[in-house]
Amino acid sequence: MKRIFHVADDASIKKGDVTDIYYQRTRDIVITRGLADQRVVMDVHAYSLPPMSDWAVLAGIEETARLFEGVDVNVSAMREGTIFNRYEPVLRVEGAYGAFGVLESTVLGLLRQASAIATKAARCKKAAREKGVIFFGIRALHPAITPMADRSAFIGGCDSVSGTFGAKLIGEEPVGTMPHELILLFGDQVEAWKAFDEVVSEDVPRIVLCDTWFDETVEALLAAKTLGEKLYGVRFDTPSTRRGDVRRIVEEARWILRLNGFDHVKIVVSGGVNEDRIAKLCDVVDAFGVGTAIACAPSIDFAFDIVETKGKAIAKRGKLPGRKEVYRCTKCPRHQLVPAFERVETCQVCGGKVERLLKPLIERGKIVAELPTPKKIRSYVLKQLEAVELRLNTSS
Repeated sequence: MKRIFHVADDASIKKGDVTDIYYQRTRDIVITRGLADQRVVMDVHAYSLPPMSDWAVLAGIEETARLFEGVDVNVSAMREGTIFNRYEPVLRVEGAYGAFGVLESTVLGLLRQASAIATKAARCKKAAREKGVIFFGIRALHPAITPMADRSAFIGGCDSVSGTFGAKLIGEEPVGTMPHELILLFGDQVEAWKAFDEVVSEDVPRIVLCDTWFDETVEALLAAKTLGEKLYGVRFDTPSTRRGDVRRIVEEARWILRLNGFDHVKIVVSGGVNEDRIAKLCDVVDAFGVGTAIACAPSIDFAFDIVETKGKAIAKRGKLPGRKEVYRCTKCPRHQLVPAFERVETCQVCGGKVERLLKPLIERGKIVAELPTPKKIRSYVLKQLEAVELRLNTSS
């Protein structure tokens, strides 16, 4: 069957056909030389994180579990949504190298991109505090992977996503406003707003674009007078060439709306939004639409390396050999990375009890851990976000 889109199917991914050629050559060599059954321990870890990041959010664990399902290996992993630090193994695989070595690129691809998106979403949500964050980023990605992006953005902390297919898979309702095309097709923003109100289901909040023809403040007031109490909010998506001082634009619009008795109208800002802009605007803006900043987030630089073979600790230069464990204090966010043979009972800083973060995920090819819903993972992430700091680029 001729493929329409340039994407791999599930079976090819599971078989290891979607990998770097040198892993297939390595597989052939170890089989030929009788090393395929040599047992190894490999762990996934990040020795660097994106700029301004002291922590990251782990995502992609469910897909990784599905990848290893049926493969004769044992896998331990941090729970999906766990906030982790540099050098810490987030996933450990033990088995015959020939059984899974060819999947190295696949494992890294599943974890790196999902974790990057979840981490950026978490940074945006942390910056927004109680204000809403909507993921608008699927237009920045190949459509085949947009469900993964929607899921990762949601579990990272976004309150909602605009992608229809992705929202369905995570059990959420998609959220969005309207495109400029609707107004351009009508040639009149008032007629477009009225048509939206008359056609779209009543349970959808009336949030309209207010930057197409006139000044944002002028259009916001016009929208409020047009839809009255039915208007839930206005969205400003002003292009960078005409943007100016967004904070001042929002303050003026809110002032005019209040002056005319439309205090109930919310203000949503989108277009070029990231965590730095959110932090500077969250006191005057009610919600943010974030697209490219999350969808094209800087990669989490995971590596998947052998750390033990033939029962002996071993690693390439610059890496830490041997099995490891990561403990997290239940009272403070401190983590401790130790060799696996060491047991840690209490936190070195506050004396609180600790928990081991690497837990069984796969045993002899069978999934043995709970794979929580996206909503549960998101709640887990939000709870952890309360205890971490957010460094921002104050010069942006």
